[in-house]
Amino acid sequence: MTWLHDQRWRCLGLAIVVGSILTAATPPHVVVILVDDMGYGDLGSYNADSRIPTPQLDRLAADGMRFTDAHAAGALCHPSRYGLMTGQLPFRIDYSKWPRERLIDEDRSTLASMLRTQGYRTAMVGKWHLGFDEDGYDQPLPGGPVDVGFDSFFGIRASTDIPPYFYIRDDRAILPPDSEIGANQSGPPWNRIQGAFWREGGISSDLDLEAVLPRFTDEAVAIIESHAGKRTNDPLFLYLAYPAPHTPWLPTSEFQGATNNLYGDFMVMVDHMIGRVFRALEKSGMADDTLVIFTSDNGPVWYAKDFAAFDHDSAGGLRGMKGDAYEGGHRMPFVVRWPGEVPVGSVSDRLICFTDVFATLAELTGYELSDHDAPDSFSFLPTLRGEAQAERGPLLLLSAKRHQVLRVGGWKYIDDVGSGGFSDGFGDRYRAAEPLAGQPPAQLYHIAVDPAETINRWTDRPDIVRQLETILHEVSTGDRTR
Repeated sequence: MTWLHDQRWRCLGLAIVVGSILTAATPPHVVVILVDDMGYGDLGSYNADSRIPTPQLDRLAADGMRFTDAHAAGALCHPSRYGLMTGQLPFRIDYSKWPRERLIDEDRSTLASMLRTQGYRTAMVGKWHLGFDEDGYDQPLPGGPVDVGFDSFFGIRASTDIPPYFYIRDDRAILPPDSEIGANQSGPPWNRIQGAFWREGGISSDLDLEAVLPRFTDEAVAIIESHAGKRTNDPLFLYLAYPAPHTPWLPTSEFQGATNNLYGDFMVMVDHMIGRVFRALEKSGMADDTLVIFTSDNGPVWYAKDFAAFDHDSAGGLRGMKGDAYEGGHRMPFVVRWPGEVPVGSVSDRLICFTDVFATLAELTGYELSDHDAPDSFSFLPTLRGEAQAERGPLLLLSAKRHQVLRVGGWKYIDDVGSGGFSDGFGDRYRAAEPLAGQPPAQLYHIAVDPAETINRWTDRPDIVRQLETILHEVSTGDRTR
């Protein structure tokens, strides 16, 4: 397999083209919409058999480019978001410290700080989950969005099932938690961490868990309307991070009964809220000059029993779920619409990762990446424009149990047995799968022809195993992949 050896060095040495001539005097507005715990198979545009109507997101796919081999930077919420914001793969940091400390170092460039240097107004609404330097909720919360490049922030510190629950404006709690909320579970047919599940803890009296999605949508719409009303030539970067359809699944009355299950109803509500944002862009006159990126942070919490009960495959034929090293944990729907630039109704099978958004927007806006910027980011701007492009460099992800997952071309290597995530059990520590006697100690899949990971090729392709193990060592010990 000389081609793989050659390709490896070609990928590792790939240079990012910067400072390209822009097609317009002013770069487009950029809206990144990140949802939470949505599966690859939830959208009708990705799964013809989906039981969940998602007309707004399906229309987005019809108007733009749909990626079929796009990956979150991790199989859990916080590492995934870290990779998106920084262009750096999260295996390089200790992301377990997020509950009390910032994850983004003060000298680390982010999407927001990079775009702000290019003249963008930068705003974030929604779920942060990248930590603050916490010293009491009646004190400023350093290390959050407004300290890493955003001009404004309205949102929450983490998920709506992780207390304490309170709204944050810029770097201060609007109202610190002033009461307590008890834990809640839905019970059968849902598992413990499904349904209307949340944990007990502090909550502020101005936050109603059921009203969080509409409130975030109101804020996002207000930002768009305000920016349009200023009639400025400055472009807008809006990062809208919905904490849904992550638990708790709390569809309002308007959406209850929209499908045959609670998760589906909540997903219909998410699609509706995103539609409100699209309508705001259209009404403001910004839609035709806006690059929209839509994706999800990791896979769904959806078990085989749920597929059997509701005839809906949230993972869309992929193996696994949230937290897993398997594709269902990190292969995401990823849609880009950019009128006049991205071919309408197009599909790309290019391997991309959330980290690549940084280099792509840098190239688009003419920002020259330094050696310290986005070390694991590869621009896919030529692909967006329908142009040929060299294969992406190696991609190293981690499962919830920190299984190492390496993609190089059409091959995928997992350095352990089992899913390394929720499929192997959940709790304070995810249970590790025990290797069976006589079975391989690791996993190799020819993912280009077997995306469902049905055949472990570790035994019959030792040549590929050796090459990928070498690349894994080089990537994991190096300081950059681009």
